Amino acid sequence: MTEEQKKIVNSLMAELQRGELTPTQLCRGITDLIGQTRDKPQDILYLQARNTSPESQVVGMMRIEGGTRVACPSDPEDWPYQTVLDAVKDGWRIISFPNLSLLAVDEKEVYGLGFEFILER
Repeated sequence: MTEEQKKIVNSLMAELQRGELTPTQLCRGITDLIGQTRDKPQDILYLQARNTSPESQVVGMMRIEGGTRVACPSDPEDWPYQTVLDAVKDGWRIISFPNLSLLAVDEKEVYGLGFEFILER
């Protein structure tokens, strides 16, 4: 929930507790909440991890917020998330787990895209 959505909910709750919430005000508040959700583009976070566990170390990342790619710090120590679980705790939702069927194996090597998690909010 965004800060603006929290403000709308808190305002509706305060009016309800004071006994001042009318059906019209409730409908307007719900409409405002829905409008807040629709107006904001989806944010996407691609995280490449060391393995398939959400607790594994992130080794690569790319962020898209508001339809624009966001530059990530070049030093991995400065990345906002060190594990996939860190991102989940910050409100990101996993929409795609690593797809191991994309790995190809020959006698000596394993090839593939790695362990990519895709998250959204």
